[in-house]
Amino acid sequence: MKDKIQIALLSVIAIALVVLAVGQFTGDKQEGSIVAANSVNSVAASVDPNKPIDPTFDPLSTATPPVDNTPKTTVNFANYEHDFGNIKQDSENKYVFSFTNTGTEPLIIETANGSCGCTVPNYPKAPIAPGATGDIEVVYKPGKQENAQTKTVTVIANTEPKETTLRIKANVAKVG
Repeated sequence: MKDKIQIALLSVIAIALVVLAVGQFTGDKQEGSIVAANSVNSVAASVDPNKPIDPTFDPLSTATPPVDNTPKTTVNFANYEHDFGNIKQDSENKYVFSFTNTGTEPLIIETANGSCGCTVPNYPKAPIAPGATGDIEVVYKPGKQENAQTKTVTVIANTEPKETTLRIKANVAKVG
């Protein structure tokens, strides 16, 4: 019984801390201690020491994700995949993925990320007008990797879907 009461009190304290934190992040103008005290009192009144506590409960899980109101466009890449074929370890291999903004809004590339440090993309930072073209240059340095390799570049832009995946492949031969 004593353990259940301790758990219930810890739950009340945790909820009070969450209420204080949410008040801080939402800019709640009320005194945090009043909000927390009222929350603690209402929670304490509803705590049943005989009821088991759900360990999966997340009080912040009801938060809604931010809405993306950026105007959407479409993009078309000439190729979504490139195979370098046979290359050697420690080599530098470049390929340019060309694309066209096929939509009616400017294309804004937020970021382009390689799946590992060996795959580094360079992408346009300025908006691409509707109908205009652009390039994403990818440099693949396999280092000491060997055999068949497949790496990806994830392009995040104001498109639907938001992510476009580009792939590079190579068969890396050991040097020496």
